[in-house]
Amino acid sequence: MQRSITRNSINDYRQYLLMAEKAKATVTKYINEAERLAEYLNGNPLNKRALLEYRETLAENFSSRTVNTKLAAINGYLSFIGADEYKVQLLKVQRRAFIDESRELSAVEYKRLVNAADAGGNERLSLVMQTICATGIRISELSYITTDAIEKRQTEIRLKGKSRTVLIPNKLCKKLAEYAARQHIDSGVIFRTKGGRPIDRANVCHDMKRLCDAAHVEQSKVFPHNLRHLFARAFYSVEKNLPHLADVLGHSSIETTRIYVAASSRQYERMLDKMKLIT
Repeated sequence: MQRSITRNSINDYRQYLLMAEKAKATVTKYINEAERLAEYLNGNPLNKRALLEYRETLAENFSSRTVNTKLAAINGYLSFIGADEYKVQLLKVQRRAFIDESRELSAVEYKRLVNAADAGGNERLSLVMQTICATGIRISELSYITTDAIEKRQTEIRLKGKSRTVLIPNKLCKKLAEYAARQHIDSGVIFRTKGGRPIDRANVCHDMKRLCDAAHVEQSKVFPHNLRHLFARAFYSVEKNLPHLADVLGHSSIETTRIYVAASSRQYERMLDKMKLIT
């Protein structure tokens, strides 16, 4: 029996993902990939050859990791509609020995961003960056930083069917408590818009990019998730315990954590020089 991608099946898949408590960003990404595949097929029925050709098309236009992310979303959709026979294998990607230093934020650059936010009178942004960087939480987890969490000096984050406890450093708690008092925030979420709603990724990303010139930091390095990466590297430099770090970050796979703490290309070059194998 021939199968085709239909608007109804995509809508049903969206509801399935929502009921599975997938993050909104994940749902959007998976649905977008199913819709792009539908555009590629242009009304033609699903078949393995078409999926293999689509994989090649993706490989010509995106990095291997991006291709695999897209294929994982498509394979999820195919499983949902009972078309497992059309699923294609992900590309084989060797784990990188070092990170792309041009996109990694250093501790010095992070401090310049915080100072630029303070100098510009954006106390909320300064504290948002410090909170992410000092706790390692995701930008989507900022809503768990509440007045109650500050009082307890920790918060319980429940996301994607998992729960983990995140400790909030004493010095940060003091800063957040003082900020909340000045903003007349007696309960609930600390970081909120003027309308009282929790701030979102777009608010933070936009404001961080505006700091780049004043902080003399490349825009390619400035986005919230890089603060989480910086936390991971700092944590690992103190305690080289990868499983523990994975738990702190809330990673399901330790392989994800390895990416966060990979050596920079410059460090890699220094290690090669120390080997003294060139006569």
